[in-house]
Amino acid sequence: MSRLVVVSNRVADPRKTAAGGLAVALGDALSTNGGLWFGWSGTIVEGGTPGEGDMQTQQAGNVTLSTVDLCREDYDSYYLGYSNGVLWPVFHYRLDLADFDAGFIGGYRRVNQMMARKLMPLLRPDDIIWVHDYHLIPMAAELRAMGCRNRIGFFLHIPLPPPLILAAIPQHEWLIRSLFAYDLVGLQSQADVDHFSRYVGQEAGAETLDKHQFRAFGRTVHAQAFPIGIDVDEFAALTHGKDAREMFDSMKDEYSRRRLLLGVERLDYSKGLPQRLRAFRHLLQQYPENLGSATLIQIASPSREALDTYSGLRQELESLCGSINGDYGELDWMPVRYIHRNVARKRLPGLYRVASVALVTPLRDGMNLVAKEFIAAQDPADPGVLVLSRFAGAAEQLKEALLVNPYDTHGTAESIQVALQMPLAERQKRHQKLLERIRQQDVHWWRKTFLQTLTDMAPG
Repeated sequence: MSRLVVVSNRVADPRKTAAGGLAVALGDALSTNGGLWFGWSGTIVEGGTPGEGDMQTQQAGNVTLSTVDLCREDYDSYYLGYSNGVLWPVFHYRLDLADFDAGFIGGYRRVNQMMARKLMPLLRPDDIIWVHDYHLIPMAAELRAMGCRNRIGFFLHIPLPPPLILAAIPQHEWLIRSLFAYDLVGLQSQADVDHFSRYVGQEAGAETLDKHQFRAFGRTVHAQAFPIGIDVDEFAALTHGKDAREMFDSMKDEYSRRRLLLGVERLDYSKGLPQRLRAFRHLLQQYPENLGSATLIQIASPSREALDTYSGLRQELESLCGSINGDYGELDWMPVRYIHRNVARKRLPGLYRVASVALVTPLRDGMNLVAKEFIAAQDPADPGVLVLSRFAGAAEQLKEALLVNPYDTHGTAESIQVALQMPLAERQKRHQKLLERIRQQDVHWWRKTFLQTLTDMAPG
């Protein structure tokens, strides 16, 4: 059997449950026949040489973990500069936030070349290579240039924007051409596949062989939607764990006279947090029966705080929360509880389960697994309601959620009110359908389907 080699920006020990469902799923695949997980160590070496990095290797059961350090200059240009200062905002449709400094792309290419150079000697002729996410788009092209003929697949965890937005990236032709070095390109949604198809046809003159096959630059690539899921049984089991039960019991007791609305995400401008808070304010204005009753718990865990955009977003959120609490709060009730820190994964299912409504309203998201975790954590006899942005990749699957346009403050508030007033029978019916959907395409389906598709292809 072929060995699986996973390449990602960060590497996790799959034996640690805190690593999350994705790490566990990939770890299962790696462990089956022995495997290698390769990526950045997370270590930044001050004063190091650009394009060079020390490599460390350790065993995690049957899985080899190989990581490379980055020097400060490479970290600033590859990670902060190009990956998160250019690709992240553009791929989330935020051209206004992209920093198109031409110097960043040099660091991005340099680090991908360095990682390919470190990885190449570790590869075996029959390895299957699976590269993950926007940090490493050129990885296959660098490996091919060094003579690698293995099957190589790529999965983009974030959305792929329409052609005109992609075309705003300086050297976008090189970036998308790099994808043709892969045998298989996996995307989160059919909308993303459509954007890819239109771009390669309009900008690269690609020949469309069928709905998944595109030929350009002397190579044929297979592009297909593989919507990522969660381990439903694993997450449902966490709901009954000690930490989750303690969270559920304490919140149920504290908010016995309230209805909880919940938002959980990283602090990021793609998540639509200011728009969500304004919609909640509008809910309190238009439906005063929620005063003293509905409480929004908003968890926004720290993220990329070295970037000015994120510190500005934090200030905006804190101002909005303070304004809402000041205008509507009472001595015994605050409408918004804003938490800017991480909440342990083992405790989250209890918080999901006690919530009457989950607000998952990103302005743009590749998939959004919080929506699926919320569904998995619910009590089928008395489930909460999912309010979901139509601009999340999950909206293609989760059609029984209340789909909203997060830019429409009035419309989102109306949908939240519908969710709060929804009869039990309708909540149960919607939840049953949603649970069926996330079970059909869980994280194991995602991994098996992607790897089987890649395995069936001719290498190189």
